[in-house]
This record gives sequence, C-alpha cells and structure tokens, in this order.
Amino acid sequence: MTERITGEVIHVVEPDEQADYELEGTVAELADSRYILVCRKGGAPSFAERILAFFRRQPIEPVTLVADSAAEEGAEITATVEETTIAGVYDVTEFR
Repeated sequence: MTERITGEVIHVVEPDEQADYELEGTVAELADSRYILVCRKGGAPSFAERILAFFRRQPIEPVTLVADSAAEEGAEITATVEETTIAGVYDVTEFR
C-alpha cells in the first residue's frame, strides 16, 4: 500500500556510513547501498506549533525513509512511500 508523506529531514545516513550505525537485519537489507532519511512527519513545525505540542504532550512523530537518492538535512520533502514490515520505516518509491 502506498501513501504520501511530507516531512522535515532531520538526519541522513549515506550508504558508506551505515557500518557506523547498529541497523537491524531487515533495515540493513532494505537500506543496502541506499540512503536512510530520518524525518519529522508533517514537516517543520512553527514555534507556536512546538509550544502547543509541548503543552498537549503530543510528541514529534519520526519516520525513517529508505531512498535511492539523498536529501539535505533541514529540507522539507514529500515522498510517495510503501510500508515495510517494520513500523515507522518506509521505502520511498518517488520524491516530489
């Protein structure tokens, strides 16, 4: 099943840096020679949205995207993704 996710890229793990991280077996297989993008789902919140989220106790929802191409940290991206067997990890089929 595909869905569209918009998010702010918080961290990028390049293919040659993956050995520095402790990746689970399934994620390691999925990310083999691909980029891992850790994103804040929904994009970058404004200062007011951050304050409201703090008082409402709504945590930031992180998602992990595995993509063929990199994105810059801090950039807001929109991607068409497919769910994987791991919760919160998605395989990117297309960037927009």
